[in-house]
Amino acid sequence: MKLSFKASHHKEDGTHFLQVEEPFHFWSGGSIPAVTLAYETWGELNEDRSNAILILTGLSPNAHAASNGENPEPGWWEPMIGPGKAIDTNRHHVICLNSLGSCQGSTGPGCVNPETGEPYRLSFPDLTIQDIARTAAMVLEYLQIDQLRALVGPSMGGMSCLALLRQDPGIARHFLGISTAARAEPFAIAIRSLQREMIVRDPHWQDGAYTEEDWPETGMRMARKLGMLSYRSEPELRQRFGRSQEVHFSERLFGMHFSVESYLENAARKFIRNFEPCCYLFLSQSIDFFDLSEGYADMQDAFADLKIDTAKVIGVHTDYLWPPHQQKEIADCLAKAGVESELQLLDSIQGHDSFMVDYDRFIPAVAEYLDHIV
Repeated sequence: MKLSFKASHHKEDGTHFLQVEEPFHFWSGGSIPAVTLAYETWGELNEDRSNAILILTGLSPNAHAASNGENPEPGWWEPMIGPGKAIDTNRHHVICLNSLGSCQGSTGPGCVNPETGEPYRLSFPDLTIQDIARTAAMVLEYLQIDQLRALVGPSMGGMSCLALLRQDPGIARHFLGISTAARAEPFAIAIRSLQREMIVRDPHWQDGAYTEEDWPETGMRMARKLGMLSYRSEPELRQRFGRSQEVHFSERLFGMHFSVESYLENAARKFIRNFEPCCYLFLSQSIDFFDLSEGYADMQDAFADLKIDTAKVIGVHTDYLWPPHQQKEIADCLAKAGVESELQLLDSIQGHDSFMVDYDRFIPAVAEYLDHIV
């Protein structure tokens, strides 16, 4: 099969790198000379190439969703993917793609522009969820997969899945959306806006001209702390930490006396040097820009001609960032479009991050759906 684009491919430590060796034109305008797309796979593709499941990720995860023979390190969704697990690699050929715009293998604002020899940073074109979806279609074309068994998208990844279904309504037979939405809403936009402002107002930001030695650490740290508060829930923090006190990071002005403060500081310090600031900004903004109904009469119209057979949408009652009514909107629109659709809202107290921590609830919910699709 002849590709519609010029590409090469190599593999390192279990990660595939598809290099599209021609300009990539962005949804909102602008282009870059080439893109690299990082993805990993598990399980065998069957003879008619009909058993593939594509996972599109949230803002920060990489393509390493689970361990493999070449990389035994546990992945970010390790309990969910593997032989006999909820996403069963004995039945499914599983692909996980690192999003365009990331700093985890795929091309993003932190990568070097081959035309200038300098990082793209703020010269990177405005990124949209639609751009991420189009790169997913490129990977599928390279793998000669005409139709997926299922699209799976947690958080931002669910938006990317919906954008891909909108671009190619018959690309998958089934869809599993987890703690996701068909558009960004004001509360979440406000949170992400504050996170971005924290980064760009750090004195070390320098209009994107920061260096490894002069990094906007304070802005990234504060943005991550606010993010962690929005990813979890008040009931969880109350039960987990209460008013317990401990002093791990006492050098800060006024110190840190409470366990919850140390928890946030520890989470922030793990993140700030492991994620490129410009990538964070561009991906965050792409979420806020997304509205599947843009260009349609209303949201129902945007779902009207999707050709999937079934769908399941899972949410969590304590998710304040991507609240349950947004999952209900997706399930209702799919049902009205004639798709056999199920909504399941879970009682986890761990907020938006529940799908990566509350496996006692999420593993059965995911398995119940994926075990019965063909």
